[in-house]
Amino acid sequence: MVQLAGKEIGTTGYGLMGLTWRADPPPQEQSFRAMRASLANGANFWNGGELYGTAERNSLHLLNEYFTKYPEDVSKVVISIKGGLIPNSHGIDGGRDNVRRSIDECLKHLTPVGKKLDLFECARVDPNTPIETSIAAIDEYVKEGKLGGISLSEVSANSIRRAAKVAKISAVEVEVSLFSTEIFENGIAQACAELDIPVIAYSPLGRGFLTGQIKKREDIPDRIQIFPRFSAEHFDQNIVLVQKVEDLAAKKGCTVGQIAIAWLKSLSGKNGLPVIIPIPGATTEERIQENMADVQLSDADMKAIQEFLAGFTAKGDRYGGPLAALMNG
Repeated sequence: MVQLAGKEIGTTGYGLMGLTWRADPPPQEQSFRAMRASLANGANFWNGGELYGTAERNSLHLLNEYFTKYPEDVSKVVISIKGGLIPNSHGIDGGRDNVRRSIDECLKHLTPVGKKLDLFECARVDPNTPIETSIAAIDEYVKEGKLGGISLSEVSANSIRRAAKVAKISAVEVEVSLFSTEIFENGIAQACAELDIPVIAYSPLGRGFLTGQIKKREDIPDRIQIFPRFSAEHFDQNIVLVQKVEDLAAKKGCTVGQIAIAWLKSLSGKNGLPVIIPIPGATTEERIQENMADVQLSDADMKAIQEFLAGFTAKGDRYGGPLAALMNG
């Protein structure tokens, strides 16, 4: 267990994105079974978003329905929600009024079922609003006792340091996986370690690339093919990483995804790195059981992974288009 916003959570969390963001989200009962399975397996840190879905149907609605049905789980779960976007768009507005609107929307769905909003973060840094302004607006709710803590999402090392001067930062969420190791080179991991801020690693399975189920580009869902890293141009070069991990997984008798998650957990809090909490998302009980398996990597395993990572460079950016300009804001 590790501490996050003053509460104990498991070393692996659960991302709710796939339960409401997809064009064809799973039925409610399937989502509930997945959520219950994650909690039963120790993943009591749940990460959702006002942007995961529409203003009319997103993670907040699902959480309200879940806790209405299972009120006994209210005290067991630590909730983190991303917001700060203009409703029903990818537009960023980190101004005080929109930040307050976003947090109030979270509270509107969580307070009636007795659930506190444990963490809130703006999904991206608004390039037109100083991060100090956004953090000060969020901190008003912390001081009022309506919010447990402040998190950051897709921020640069400089923004982390600036934000930490305004208020206590409880976590930093950023994409981290065998396929996305940028935080170890761009100063983000170093800043978090120095400030004792845990890293919430989203997409630890490389958006599904590190599940072992993708053998050819046609296996990649359409919603993922839009990212440059999954383009036809780069696929053959990038799949080499998966093949290397498959070799190690075969030797250990586990799955590629289990290796990917175990690698992050093995790095967590060691050798000058911050605590790292992977948040794999899944829509079925079976996949959650797989993700939560306790696979141990030996020093030799970690060395082998480091060796093939040293010889591998992911081709293509993590994001394309307007979203690319909002990475590490």
